[in-house]
Amino acid sequence: MKINIGKTELIHFVGIGGIGMSGLALIMNELGFKVQGSDLLYNKNIERLKEKKLNIFLSHKSSNIKKCTILVISSAIKKSNPELKQAIKLKLPIYTRGEMLGNIVSLMRNVVITGSHGKTTTTSLISSIFTHAKLDPTIINGGVLNSFGNSARLGKSNWCIIESDESDGSFLKIPFTYSIITNIDSEHLDFYKSLKNLKKNFSKLLNKTPSLGKSFICFDDLNNRDVLKKINNKNFYTYGTSANCNFQITKILLKTKYSKFNLKINIPGTKKIIKNIKLPLLGLHNIRNAASAAAVGYSIGVSEKLIKKGLSKFKGVQRRFNYLFAHNDTIFFDDYAHHPTEIKSVLEGVKKVYKKKEIVCIFQPHRISRVKNLKVEFSNCFKTANTVLLCPIYKAGENLKLNFSYNSFAKLIIKNSKVNLIIIQNEKQLGKYIKQSAYGEKIYIGMGAGTITNWVRNLKNILK
Repeated sequence: MKINIGKTELIHFVGIGGIGMSGLALIMNELGFKVQGSDLLYNKNIERLKEKKLNIFLSHKSSNIKKCTILVISSAIKKSNPELKQAIKLKLPIYTRGEMLGNIVSLMRNVVITGSHGKTTTTSLISSIFTHAKLDPTIINGGVLNSFGNSARLGKSNWCIIESDESDGSFLKIPFTYSIITNIDSEHLDFYKSLKNLKKNFSKLLNKTPSLGKSFICFDDLNNRDVLKKINNKNFYTYGTSANCNFQITKILLKTKYSKFNLKINIPGTKKIIKNIKLPLLGLHNIRNAASAAAVGYSIGVSEKLIKKGLSKFKGVQRRFNYLFAHNDTIFFDDYAHHPTEIKSVLEGVKKVYKKKEIVCIFQPHRISRVKNLKVEFSNCFKTANTVLLCPIYKAGENLKLNFSYNSFAKLIIKNSKVNLIIIQNEKQLGKYIKQSAYGEKIYIGMGAGTITNWVRNLKNILK
């Protein structure tokens, strides 16, 4: 059932400060709908919305929705939320972000990007290709694109490029023409309960591929390959480094400022190679992301020249291995990596190009549940680092017991990753340590999805 939203509706977003919620609110506002929202803390996403004159409440109160006709809730909103309780009492229509997004984009030609890791970067790379091809797409992303300083943008064409969040199953509610599955990992198991259930949902997605569309799956990923074995609808292409891929990555070159590769295409009616694709990103994981973006571009008819231009001119995404500053011979970066697979990929990419640098990872774990569920995986993911500065867990609203001591977690990292490790108690202590140690051939990388980005960025003032 489609939502028929009249221009007289007032749509309230509960948790509007989230990157996904703020992006959807921005798009709906630009489409002409009356939008407002609430959250507990002021942040950059809210700042961008206030610049568009949206009414934002920095509290959750039942009175905030007294004039509203529709409620949109993020997956982080609990049943005890006073606005949600009031909406239920008033019998207002209540939709999740995924449901509302699915209805808003239902009449567009959608490229949907999903998977456990790499979604935001892949979405951004496709957006760059489409923009350079002058297709003027609507973009709804999970990170802020440096090219236009926001996570969402309303285009003039019928194309829409969407990062689709699999965390709560809502990615199945978004209609698509083309889709990309980057990889499938043990993530969001608090919702899915098992990796098997998570795979089943990705199988459902692939079986929904329309006859005139296509899905693109990274064949390098073991879980992706498992899913492909059970697909009834064979309307997909594969990409990756394997010779069996429809879009095979070859001739990889890794440098400190860029990566290069060829893309060997083997699809019905076409056998060719796009040579010397240049990408201003590090790591094989980002080459895979770029290969999927190129594959989609090629499949809809974008020229090789514009595909290469869109990738080479890519301006990046905030919090994806962003260079911050240099101090003496040390350099500082900021990255969103908060899952063991992401951390491992970033560190391996850095090691391959910064061979002589000592790598110091400033790691702030995100969510108690993630540390509990993936304790062993975390302990093994820092092997290419030299030192880990382990910060307190960013709880993200969770009030769970860890069920093991933080010291034992630190010792497990030391044992399995063979690194030096220092437990950092707070931001002040981090600044003190960095002030004493920031010399020599070192690279510092702040990692995590919480406040660590602010901690690392503030180091520049401390080191002055």
